[in-house]
Amino acid sequence: MHDFDLHAPEGANKKKRIIGRGQGSGRGTTAGKGNKGQQSRSGGKTYLGFEGGQMPLYRRLAHRGFSNYPFKKTVQVVNLVEIEKRYENGETVEPGTLLVKGLVKGANPVKILGDGDLTKKLSFKLVAVSASAKEKIEKVGGTVVSNETVGND
Repeated sequence: MHDFDLHAPEGANKKKRIIGRGQGSGRGTTAGKGNKGQQSRSGGKTYLGFEGGQMPLYRRLAHRGFSNYPFKKTVQVVNLVEIEKRYENGETVEPGTLLVKGLVKGANPVKILGDGDLTKKLSFKLVAVSASAKEKIEKVGGTVVSNETVGND
């Protein structure tokens, strides 16, 4: 054995099987493709979703109508419980301060919901407020100057 006697281990290199080269090769005539039919022909493939000539599902189903998805409005909600924790007495609750205090993300409209109790006198500006939240805010002497007061929570 010499240092530079390099060779692959036994069984690592296999001889390529050549098909379609006559009867004597053992892989002649149909060349391992079975008998006749579309799959035995060259280029005999079908497209994705092909159903044997039957009208494919993607063509049988109707693709029409209206989706409201592009026009949907997303509103960020904040409960009075969170406002009670993060705001001091006499502060103003508005989208900018809510963003700074980490109660909302981004520039989507904000709605205040009435979950929890409020003990601090706060003023709410430019946010939507539910009816129950507005009642609790005004009960402790706070003010609501909003662009809309929207239904119950």
